[in-house]
Amino acid sequence: MTNNAILNVEGLRTYFHTTDGVVNAVDDVSFELMRGETLGIVGESGSGKSVTNLSVMRLIQSPPGEIVGGNVVFDGIDVLALPIDEVRKIRGKRVAMIFQDPMTSLNPFLKISKQLMEVTQLHLGHTKQQAREHAIKMLELVGISDAEQRIDSYPHEFSGGMRQRVMIAMALSCEPELLIADEPTTALDVTIQAQVLEIIKDLKSSMGTSVILITHDLGVVAGMTDRVIVMYAGKVFEQAPTKELFARPANPYTKGLLKSVPDPAHEQGTELYQIPGLPPDVANLPPGCPFAERCERAEIICHNEFPPFVEINADHHSLCHFAKEVYGE
Repeated sequence: MTNNAILNVEGLRTYFHTTDGVVNAVDDVSFELMRGETLGIVGESGSGKSVTNLSVMRLIQSPPGEIVGGNVVFDGIDVLALPIDEVRKIRGKRVAMIFQDPMTSLNPFLKISKQLMEVTQLHLGHTKQQAREHAIKMLELVGISDAEQRIDSYPHEFSGGMRQRVMIAMALSCEPELLIADEPTTALDVTIQAQVLEIIKDLKSSMGTSVILITHDLGVVAGMTDRVIVMYAGKVFEQAPTKELFARPANPYTKGLLKSVPDPAHEQGTELYQIPGLPPDVANLPPGCPFAERCERAEIICHNEFPPFVEINADHHSLCHFAKEVYGE
């Protein structure tokens, strides 16, 4: 683990045991997160992005899920080796997560005040009065007006954007060292998306928090992250500094994702590019590269042999038999 790394994930494997077989949702995933850095994790739905980070948080439901291997080292602590009571002391206080859907993540039967206050009462030892004052302050911090009046509202009384702000306030209440944001802008309109991302950026800057941003929106990745991991079929297909990944991708899958982004410069009526085919069944992966059936560059070796993780340079790696050629194209 690098001295400046706050998180080191090595060889992480999370499987789900189903009636159709074992689903290798996360299969040998490794990455580092530096202090104060924002790391983007991108990929199509089902690529393993969320399961990777739920595994980091020890939030995989068992059964059917099981973390079967690997290490998750947070600030020198092996999270996977800790008793669950010790994990709970870290989770919510030092490591926090903004979940994908604020409507289902917030308890619809409890007032916002109750849900915000219990975080600091549990982790910071606040009295009821201290917790309430802190909760109001956090709501104001994330841009909710009339926080003192609105704190006793129920989740359904807030819009989607406001509920997402409440989730951010809850996640940041204890000033965590690591914030995991899982699709924080999903189902929000463009204006609210920009506001939510700006809040995360500002709070990261003021608190020095390290951030993992899970998204399928490459525009968000371009504007928010320092480095990017591209996932597919439960594996890391490419990782690189953000600017380099956008300028010179070294994996056909990454190139396909980038080509799929709508371009305002295209003429009206231009057909949008889409990667052909569908993601593979991770319970029944082919022997070669999982992307081979959809890859325009695939050769015989791609269908028969699993690709190596090729080093393009010290900070840039790609899971592809022809990574260096793709990088040079």
